[in-house]
Amino acid sequence: MSEPKVGRPHWPDAISNPSDDLSALKPWAWAVERLEKSHNYWISTARPDGRPHMMVIWGIWWKGAFWFSTGPKTRKAKNIVAQPHCIVGTEKANEAVIVEGSATEITDRAEWRRMGEVYDKKYGGKLLPMLESSGGSVFRIEPKVAFGQDEHAENYVEAATRWTF
Repeated sequence: MSEPKVGRPHWPDAISNPSDDLSALKPWAWAVERLEKSHNYWISTARPDGRPHMMVIWGIWWKGAFWFSTGPKTRKAKNIVAQPHCIVGTEKANEAVIVEGSATEITDRAEWRRMGEVYDKKYGGKLLPMLESSGGSVFRIEPKVAFGQDEHAENYVEAATRWTF
């Protein structure tokens, strides 16, 4: 995956005249580190009638995308089938990374095995037997845009970052 384009988020109420100096923006590596290390993630999907649905999940940042598993009868799985656009956020709001993208269900069992090895290394346990016995689903969220906000930055507003893929 190539590096995404870095820039400022559209934030008209916070910055009336943003600086041309982009040195405070976060590098993509900062976001990837948080995407890889987060233990819990928030996922937001839309119900078929448009109402939002948010849930906590486990997952992995792998191969330039976010991967997770869930049962095919869960609300989030049903929502993704009807409307693949979704948002995933890391667990720490003070160093937030928010990824907007589209989810695709992965049906290739060889890809499940490769993903399962990475997932099991992160969380322990055996994901694949559980997936196969429960009829679970694996989804990959391809990022379109991501945002980073770091409260620890010297200038929080100047450090708010948008990455476009």
